[in-house]
Amino acid sequence: MTEPRQWTLAHGRTLELGGEALIMGILNVTPDSFSDGGRLLSVESAVSAARIMAAEGASIIDVGGESTRPGAEPVSAIEEQRRVLPVIEALAGEDGFVLSIDTYRSETAELAVRAGAHIVNDIFGVQRDPAVATVAANAGAGLILMHTGRGRQKLPDVIADQFFYLRKSIEIAHQAGNRDEQIVLDPGFGFAKEWHEDIEIMARFGELRGLGFPLLVGTSRKRFIGRITEREVGDRDTATAATSTLLRLKGASVFRVHNVAANRDALRIADATLAAER
Repeated sequence: MTEPRQWTLAHGRTLELGGEALIMGILNVTPDSFSDGGRLLSVESAVSAARIMAAEGASIIDVGGESTRPGAEPVSAIEEQRRVLPVIEALAGEDGFVLSIDTYRSETAELAVRAGAHIVNDIFGVQRDPAVATVAANAGAGLILMHTGRGRQKLPDVIADQFFYLRKSIEIAHQAGNRDEQIVLDPGFGFAKEWHEDIEIMARFGELRGLGFPLLVGTSRKRFIGRITEREVGDRDTATAATSTLLRLKGASVFRVHNVAANRDALRIADATLAAER
């Protein structure tokens, strides 16, 4: 169990990490995301979905405009921005929302923060476009650095590769001027990983606390869950909640999920157990 700490975000916001699990609701405004593509293509439908997730217990809404599933067609920065910026602007105009932009492009990150986003969530851990780190530093935004194996040769040991990649991301973030209080790490479940590697990361998750930063996990409906349960994408929420419980007990602080209500209930059980242990 990690000690509670404040996560510093843009626009003067903060969130407490560690004391209770925080849920990040996934808001994909894309036609082709692996689980919910095409469901939220209008600003109105996206805002409505965000309101529901917040009511169910999401502390953060993560807005994404490009599918990051394996084999997805990349979109241009202009198209990504056309999808996400109106949604962020609309949600920023309502009280209470903490907003994250899911992007690896510095231009999109900067425009999203200007529009009201508090957090930048980069699936390449600022290694594809290091200027993302500069955007976060200049805005004082929260910065999620995710591990990925895409486009490179991984080390044989899954945890050694996590340390190798994420330490480089942390170094880039620090060089750009980001403070430790802004940074959260994500082991990147499912991103260029075989299903058995995802399981090993779960089994050895406690070792990642040695990096010294709060940890976010995104197991929701991932392929490794389907491989184990033999269930299709839309029927993996119960198993996702099981992974959330397990990873909470091993030290994760933030949980990026599609089904907020199911994970909220599971995480309340985990938090009650941790509280009793304390």
